[in-house]
Amino acid sequence: MLVKIETYFDGEFWCARGIGEDIFTQGKSLDELHENIKEAVAVHYEDIDEPITILTLSEVKLTDAKAASG
Repeated sequence: MLVKIETYFDGEFWCARGIGEDIFTQGKSLDELHENIKEAVAVHYEDIDEPITILTLSEVKLTDAKAASG
């Protein structure tokens, strides 16, 4: 089973929200967030016997991006 999780920084905490699933958790650091994601997914799918893969999708801000000139 593949579980997709969106992660983002809200200005105070790192947050994770399940895509298409009722899962939400947060942490003060990325390491804490990753541990909390594993725990939240395990609790949400506690009755599932198949292996679970977690894919996190992160919001990243890129600055000074320039359009290609051609």
